Amino acid sequence: MNFIFISPQFPHTYWNFCDRLRRNGANVLGIGDTPYDALEGHLKGALTEYYKVNSLENYDEVYRAVAFFAFKYGRIDWLESNNEYWLEQDARLRTDFNITTGTSLEGISRYKSKSAMKPYYAKAGVPTARCHKITTKEAARAFLDEVGYPVIVKPDIGVGAADTFKLEDDAAFDSFFANQPQIPYVMEEFIDGDIFSYDAITDSHCEPLFESMTAWPPSIMDIVNEQLDLGYYTVDRMPEELARLGRATVKAFEVKSRFVHLEFFRLKKARKGLGEVGNFVGLEVNMRPAGGYTPDMMNFAHSTDVYQIWADMVTADRRLLPERNEDHFCVYAGRRDIHRYVHSHEEVLERYGSKIVMCERIPDILSGAMGNQMYTAHAASEEDAKEMIRFVQEQA
Repeated sequence: MNFIFISPQFPHTYWNFCDRLRRNGANVLGIGDTPYDALEGHLKGALTEYYKVNSLENYDEVYRAVAFFAFKYGRIDWLESNNEYWLEQDARLRTDFNITTGTSLEGISRYKSKSAMKPYYAKAGVPTARCHKITTKEAARAFLDEVGYPVIVKPDIGVGAADTFKLEDDAAFDSFFANQPQIPYVMEEFIDGDIFSYDAITDSHCEPLFESMTAWPPSIMDIVNEQLDLGYYTVDRMPEELARLGRATVKAFEVKSRFVHLEFFRLKKARKGLGEVGNFVGLEVNMRPAGGYTPDMMNFAHSTDVYQIWADMVTADRRLLPERNEDHFCVYAGRRDIHRYVHSHEEVLERYGSKIVMCERIPDILSGAMGNQMYTAHAASEEDAKEMIRFVQEQA
């Protein structure tokens, strides 16, 4: 099997995907814009060959890299980046090289466009916030009159909470339209709820081989825009209703042979047309693993290896690792260099040292949401997870 991995060096833990593929007998062919000598040793050992391009943004250059690998190694069986930013380019390359194991360019719009997601949620029977694709200020005002303040405005195609805003009054509404970026935007009714994700690895029949839940902060948007601290946790079990809705969404979107990250609101207040307190409402579909170090947190919470489960899906279309259900939590607490904290780095290590599984600086490109310094640790319960976040992030 010839597998091309786009940008295998970012995030740096993605070397694990390449490593497990190599263990399973695949030729792992990397294409990236980092010089080979700058790649981590683990990644170098996992790659059969690496092709450096000057820019992954240059489609012609990446196309030539794929063509070189196809000429040297024969037909390319898979091409993937597992990265939101490159989803559309991945799909275009698959289409151009007739690689049928992933989403084609024709099918990518329902994964990338927030407005295009809505009919698929409806097909799955999953309620979602009312949404308006912004065309004119007058049309947006008519939608606003229907749903009321506050509303959320965000790019129709975008990653994370970048360029996302909460409009709470007419002044904010007018300001947005006076300075609106020249890209397609959507406006959604505001949902008061906690955010949970259904994360899964699916086989070629849209059936989950692995499932996990992560509890996120109420607003990643506020964390990015207001430079707040990020804290969240992953657990190896989930409510039956979330599992049901996650599986239904996967089938409606025809998510085959992928790592998928689906976000849901759990309502804190009953809302007409959406549900009662505690019900789940669809927020967003992301056809890639959860961001940052969350795949590693899944490993610690589930006592498993999601990279191996994913590689087995690629090479065998089934799960080979046994399932475990030990009721474990894994918690992430990030800090920013701009803030002063009550507890020093040394105090955090002293208090949680035996439980900490990852402790490192965050790359600048991820620091907007994740902070500059992270601590990831085992936790015995939800209460313990929340207490660690409080201790690490208590500000002076």
